[in-house]
Amino acid sequence: MASHTRVQRIESFHAHPDSYRHWTLSVDGPVATLTMDVKEENGLRPDDYVLKQNSYDLGVDIELADAIQRLRFEHPAVRVVMFDSAQPKVFCAGANIRMLATSTHGFKVNFCRYTNETRCSLEDASEHSGLRSIAALNGTAAGGGYELALACDEIYLVDDGSSAVSLPEVPLLGVLPGTGGLTRLVDKRKVRRDVADLFCTKAEGFRARDAERLALVDGSFPRSKWEEGVATRAKTLADRTPDATEGIQLSEVTSELSEDGLERTYEHVTLRLEEEERVAYITMSAPTEPAPASLQELRAQGDQAWLMRAFRELDDALLHLRFNHDKVGTILLYTRGDADKVLEHDALVLDNADDWLTREIRLYQARVFRRMDNTARSMFAIIDEGSCFAGSLLEIALAADRSYMLEDEDGAVTIRVTQASAGAYPMSTGITRLQARFPRSPEHVEAALTRGEAIDAPTALDMGLVTLAPDDIDWEDEIRIAVEERASLSPDALTGMEQNLRFVGAETCDSKIFGRLSAWQNWIFQRPNAVGDEGALTLYGHPTRPSFDWRRT
Repeated sequence: MASHTRVQRIESFHAHPDSYRHWTLSVDGPVATLTMDVKEENGLRPDDYVLKQNSYDLGVDIELADAIQRLRFEHPAVRVVMFDSAQPKVFCAGANIRMLATSTHGFKVNFCRYTNETRCSLEDASEHSGLRSIAALNGTAAGGGYELALACDEIYLVDDGSSAVSLPEVPLLGVLPGTGGLTRLVDKRKVRRDVADLFCTKAEGFRARDAERLALVDGSFPRSKWEEGVATRAKTLADRTPDATEGIQLSEVTSELSEDGLERTYEHVTLRLEEEERVAYITMSAPTEPAPASLQELRAQGDQAWLMRAFRELDDALLHLRFNHDKVGTILLYTRGDADKVLEHDALVLDNADDWLTREIRLYQARVFRRMDNTARSMFAIIDEGSCFAGSLLEIALAADRSYMLEDEDGAVTIRVTQASAGAYPMSTGITRLQARFPRSPEHVEAALTRGEAIDAPTALDMGLVTLAPDDIDWEDEIRIAVEERASLSPDALTGMEQNLRFVGAETCDSKIFGRLSAWQNWIFQRPNAVGDEGALTLYGHPTRPSFDWRRT
């Protein structure tokens, strides 16, 4: 990696429409519009790059992720969200090239991972919540700009003789469309692969007529009929009964950081770091109060309900680990509290599947678990005295690469498998974590789901639900040795190994996006052809042409 890269710390992953710098969210009945107007000087590292032509950095995408989340929780009456641009003749130029060129390797990969998760959340909203999306490309959409459009249900391009769609990363930057462009092109839009090959190597892309003919967009309108055309289409898509008229407000996720910066404390989650050992400890606490007695009470609690707040805190902790603590290699996952309280709160969600709010809470929890699946860290679940790995919190242990369960004399350390693990929180592959755990013996899935009672360590080991179950004599040594061994292994090899082992079975569009991103973009971002001193990404915008190593591997 060239020496000009910068380490960047992200102080907050929170945003609010009142303080958006790059987006405007407007709601008109069942139709919402997200207008992109990126302020050039308001990048996260303004001294390093200027966000020209609606190009974006992580700050722009943090706002976008927030807007999509708010539409689902705060505006359930919205049936369509339309994306457009306030800048003339440009929708979005994609990820800012100077930002990428001056970022560390880890930041580039995590930036691509985060932006992909944002786009997957938009697709998830369409599939499960009925929130359809339209990309109204009132100007050129290049790279990540077109990739945002690909995440939408429908794409329309203005026919003005100059505006085009393109994925120019391969010919111009020596990298890949890093937010899922290649996969969405052929798997989601089902564009012929020879056409996709032509498109992805044609830096200037295609204008409206050819883009429509090649299925790169769904339609086009001349500029004179543009506003009428996209508004009519949005109205047609929105002509459906809303789930509700009033939502719940999302407040900021707050935490306290210790003076040494090594412990971040939320209400229900703690994140503690041991930097020398390169280990992080995440502890998630069960609720201490009874579950809301009714859906009305749940609505009254809003985002302060444990079902929401605890998972928003876990999500925030995972993002801080990704972006701000890249030397942490292993996460030890703990739970604390009353397992019965967890199951009581779970029941509110699982028993009211038809209610829009409990549905959205469950879908959000599922996205947090998938964020965990996609986090490039070794994860060990530690099931010890005081643990409450039950119901939804058992998914934390099932997501871990290994699980260690203490075999205690009185059998007080237990886990509980419930219907929460039967499909409420699917992985990116569309299957449950129990199914991913038992690809050879699916009968074990049913045995676990019908067990009903608390399961102690010897039984859990026999059922294949945990990796190891040391007794109290060997417990501390087993955990210590496992963590030390993990710390001695190549982080690159571990990332590749874990991402291959976590996603069992047939692939989906989502799992392909993250699997290929983890493997190929990770590799390409380290190759001199892209990021060397004479690489295409490094020299983009300079008069000097890149110098390639022409050997194919």
